Amino acid sequence: MPFATLRYEVADAVATIALDQPETRNALSDEVLGELLSAFERARDDDGVRCVVLASTHATVFSSGGDLARFASADTTLFVDLFGLIAELGKPVICAARGHVLAGALGLALACDLVIAGERATFGTPEIDVGLFPFMVSALLARHVGRKACSELLLLGERIDAHEARRLGIVNRVVAADELDAAVAAWAGRLVGRSPVIMKLGKDALARTQDLALADALELLREQLTVALATDDAREGVAAFFERREPRWTGR
Repeated sequence: MPFATLRYEVADAVATIALDQPETRNALSDEVLGELLSAFERARDDDGVRCVVLASTHATVFSSGGDLARFASADTTLFVDLFGLIAELGKPVICAARGHVLAGALGLALACDLVIAGERATFGTPEIDVGLFPFMVSALLARHVGRKACSELLLLGERIDAHEARRLGIVNRVVAADELDAAVAAWAGRLVGRSPVIMKLGKDALARTQDLALADALELLREQLTVALATDDAREGVAAFFERREPRWTGR
């Protein structure tokens, strides 16, 4: 079933979800957010998908953020549902930040596991300029950058470039604009070559331990390690290492 605001395709075990409303600068309307939820659910439920790439078809904009034209009637739970779905997807998600990543779109990028940015990309939360505040985005931003840097971005509403975003921990890697697709494809190719069951266990562990006290986090991680060691893929990975061959993952 096609989407009205997105492009969705799967190739080589990678699902690409591309925002595709250039006329609105990919504003995150209820329709767009609803389709993003459906697209990520489709990728989650497809056993043939091992990695997801979130991108944009716009040459200079990833997304301008929430739809200000309809903000008074917006369903704010959609952002909460989408951020949670990405965190609990069980599959790695790469954000390909081509161009401006603003307001709610910054939250969307932060929800992804990895962010590769083109060198012309900018990042910011300009909501304060129009009498709003990025409440839900702030929860994600505060988990990626220090308190002072977080406050500066939220309260002043200024944009930062891709290199500053990398320095702060918002972005993993910055590449030339014409190298973005290749860089994303390279990382996606590496991710799909990993055990899907171990990838899910690891990603779930990261999400669940984020706000736990150290002792509680270590106990949960010990339990996850016990589960991981009992998988066929763990045994296959060790066997392949000693036999000097590529592992054959089964996802079990």
